[in-house]
Amino acid sequence: MGTGKSLKMRKSLEEQLTQGWRSLGMAYPTARCVLLEVQVPAALVQFGQSVGSVVYDCFEAALGSEVRIWSYTQPRYEKELNHTQQLPALPWLNVSADGDNVHLVLNVSEEQHFGLSLYWNQVQGPPKPRWHKNLTGPQIITLNHTDLVPCLCIQVWPLEPDSVRTNICPFREDPRAHRNLWQAARLRLLTLQSWLLDAPCWLPAEAALCWRAPGGDPCQPLVPPLSWENVTVDKVLEFPLLKGHPNLCVQVNSSEKLQLQECLWADSLGPLKDDVLLLETRGPQDNRSLCALEPSGCTSLPSKASTRAARLGEYLLQDLQSGQCLQLWDDDLGALWACPMDKYIHKRWALVWLACLLFAAALSLILLLKKDHAKGWLRLLKQDVRSGAAARGRAALLLYSADDSGFERLVGALASALCQLPLRVAVDLWSRRELSAQGPVAWFHAQRRQTLQEGGVVVLLFSPGAVALCSEWLQDGVSGPGAHGPHDAFRASLSCVLPDFLQGRAPGSYVGACFDRLLHPDAVPALFRTVPVFTLPSQLPDFLGALQQPRAPRSGRLLERAEQVSRALQPALDSYFHPPGTPAPGRGVGPGAGDGT
Repeated sequence: MGTGKSLKMRKSLEEQLTQGWRSLGMAYPTARCVLLEVQVPAALVQFGQSVGSVVYDCFEAALGSEVRIWSYTQPRYEKELNHTQQLPALPWLNVSADGDNVHLVLNVSEEQHFGLSLYWNQVQGPPKPRWHKNLTGPQIITLNHTDLVPCLCIQVWPLEPDSVRTNICPFREDPRAHRNLWQAARLRLLTLQSWLLDAPCWLPAEAALCWRAPGGDPCQPLVPPLSWENVTVDKVLEFPLLKGHPNLCVQVNSSEKLQLQECLWADSLGPLKDDVLLLETRGPQDNRSLCALEPSGCTSLPSKASTRAARLGEYLLQDLQSGQCLQLWDDDLGALWACPMDKYIHKRWALVWLACLLFAAALSLILLLKKDHAKGWLRLLKQDVRSGAAARGRAALLLYSADDSGFERLVGALASALCQLPLRVAVDLWSRRELSAQGPVAWFHAQRRQTLQEGGVVVLLFSPGAVALCSEWLQDGVSGPGAHGPHDAFRASLSCVLPDFLQGRAPGSYVGACFDRLLHPDAVPALFRTVPVFTLPSQLPDFLGALQQPRAPRSGRLLERAEQVSRALQPALDSYFHPPGTPAPGRGVGPGAGDGT
């Protein structure tokens, strides 16, 4: 074979082979031809004897297509050799629905061996494989409707050399697949300013910040002064924030419809606060105006309107000028400030309580004048005091070791969920400013003393890092500095937690807990197992029961509250134990119990 002609032919073949394309049920749209020239020395040619053979195995052809081989001599003689080769037929794939399930029906012959793969097709980056299996003969593959997303594609090919792989993405326009995509999408906070959108497939979306006030009012978009930003799946995005706030949330819209909303800072900064958001607008010549964001709109300050912010407008402006408001955002056009309203609410309730006390004093005087009714009045007063204490909720101090940022977010989610119950939760995550000012040891001693004086409970949340610290204290009796950072109240708390356990004062005032799959209760040092140690979330009902008042009756709503806490905790558990981009164990997209032949 001539070297120059061979190289030229090979280059021509490579150019032609890269122009082919494949799709289900189709062969190549045009005919493809390749010319192969074979040269044989004349001395080897003998009449009636075979000179040799040529094996050509790099010509791509679609399944089910027809390949014609035409050979002749040069110069051409009358005799030519023609051969037609029919390739195996393309597996016939049909997608059908059966209730909540979807069937993939592949009708091939019983002796046909083929491979089947399910994957997520990505606009950017390589496909993400979900399931693969080699099969034989006709098959019915069953998919759950919750596994359908628009980018779920199917690849099938015969288990033969140089086989062409056929791809189909049948769920691109399926409404169920689009609903599942948004249900699977999650927002994840990375730092104070950066976050990303996790989703199986690419989706068109834009995001903006909104402000959510307590009380169930809708989250109000902060556009303007901020603007909508285009969102790319799995790409880090940033908002120009100076500080985080639990009332700040992220809204994600698609086709002008709200699809996703999450308050990303709530887990680390605590539950929603009764703060007022002030919007500062800056104009030319240093002109500026202020308004307070309310459900009815943005109320200018000062104002004579009848809204709450208007009535407190003078005090809010004084707080802003004295530096008591937290600045969240700032640029040349304006700024955002969060001003606390707690002290004004406390003042108002103080007046209400004073009026109630005066009324109670007058009522007691009248009742005391009627001795026959005095006993009944004392009984009613006792019931009122007990019901008031129950409504106020038991104090709970949550102590943990800051093993990593992911575990801190998990602790924040647990604390936020417990706040929805009749519990007053204290955790160092929500008191960074006081912790830095007082120091970890002084802060913990004050919180522990106040909690126990009020009949509260101290919750020790054990993790591998917490067990290591406890073991170190039990062995050495001292704590070395610095390994766990300046805000680790758990490390500082061991100096007075251990005496309570060693002197037998812990039962009734302390409760232990750990997360399933992170730590086994047997790993907790024996000294700390003198109080109940619960695993979460599997023992949530018993855990919540231990957090109730010691003599409080077991509420029939305990299981309901445990379910409520479990639902609030589940996203944080999934994010911690199964980082985005990795499928959860035991839940694949492959064939379920219904697949078979």
